[in-house]
Amino acid sequence: MTSLLRKRVSPMNKFWIVFSHTYMSKIKSKSFIITTAIFLLFIVLMANIQSVIDLFESEGEVDQVAVITESEEVYQQLESRLTANDSDFEIEHFEASIEEAKEAVTDEQYVAALEISETADGLPSAVYHSKDYSNQSMEMRLQNELQQIKVEMATNQSEIDPAIITGIYEPMTFESELIAPSDGETSTVKSEDELSSARGLVYVILFLLYFTVISYGNMIAMDIANEKTSRVMEILISSSSPVSQMFAKITGIGLVGLTQIVAFLGVGYLVITQKQDELVGGFFEFFGLSDISTSTFIYAIIFFLLGYFLYATLAAMLGSLVSRTEDVQQLMMPVTLLIVAAFMITMFGLSMPDSTIVVVSSYIPFFSPLAMFLRVGLLEIPFWEIGLSILILIATIALFAVVGARVYRGGVLMYGTSTSLKDFKKALQLSKKE
Repeated sequence: MTSLLRKRVSPMNKFWIVFSHTYMSKIKSKSFIITTAIFLLFIVLMANIQSVIDLFESEGEVDQVAVITESEEVYQQLESRLTANDSDFEIEHFEASIEEAKEAVTDEQYVAALEISETADGLPSAVYHSKDYSNQSMEMRLQNELQQIKVEMATNQSEIDPAIITGIYEPMTFESELIAPSDGETSTVKSEDELSSARGLVYVILFLLYFTVISYGNMIAMDIANEKTSRVMEILISSSSPVSQMFAKITGIGLVGLTQIVAFLGVGYLVITQKQDELVGGFFEFFGLSDISTSTFIYAIIFFLLGYFLYATLAAMLGSLVSRTEDVQQLMMPVTLLIVAAFMITMFGLSMPDSTIVVVSSYIPFFSPLAMFLRVGLLEIPFWEIGLSILILIATIALFAVVGARVYRGGVLMYGTSTSLKDFKKALQLSKKE
């Protein structure tokens, strides 16, 4: 009866059976649902972080600093400068001794006390009194404002034209301009606008690939180890080819990750769309995701998928060597170190994308998904270099698929403690006997 069932089920049907079972079992698991819900809540929370902070702040209460000084001029200038620069705290002229001001700070009537005195040259000096050093931003703000007041007072005393002082402190003009390529030559660097647009996508893909490989690579290895523990693998491997079995699991768990990522990006897009008026400038201006070229977006998908399949194939191969889930992390350590090394190289390459180490790494399969995409995103490089990197990646994945299938077939029949890469030889020998 079993042999009849095996004959009726085609290899493609076996692939889809394992694929659908892997995907549905993971997508319905409590860990997936809870983890996804937590991350989605975190995205929404971070987008509304200011509103959340405002809920915990008492309405109408503003931090106050007691200022003890005999110079009404300095106090008025300090107050006007803080008001003009939208300070998040207020100052109050404290008409008493410094000891009483310190006591008021201890009683939490003020967050700090600022004692302003006058030097022999008639310029201000100050001592900042507080209960702790937790609010250093307030201290620095007061110091900077008093420094500006001191400069103005010293300028007036020296009878120097304020316009001269303003010119001295004014930032110098420094522009960046690319040299136009000669006739017949192609520019190797993108324009500033193109770099600004591509930089955001490069960061997103780098972090997505890094966390996807670590998270879902371990999930693949753990899933195979769990099935070995239950002895289900022996039945599966006898009724389905090792390549079909391995890639069904890799693709199934990959789709689980893609489902989660799409959910994150979807919620993130909705949040950014609703908050686009508030999320202007700063981070969103520097890491702009607008005006991205179609080719950069296509390369992002290509290198993301190739990078995932490369490391996922390694994870499946290593997962088949262990029969206890406790041993998975130890055997997966080399894979984790490889992706960490790739990530560190690309982080370095963000400021120097044309450096030798990044160029060489873009042709090494373990590093190229991150390094080559970094170069594609930030530089204009010849198509043959991109094509060569992709071909090397595909060839490496194919090689790992062939070798991995043999290791997988023999490894899933190995039981007991198996935490050494020397077990590859044993797994290959077992596969030949099947």
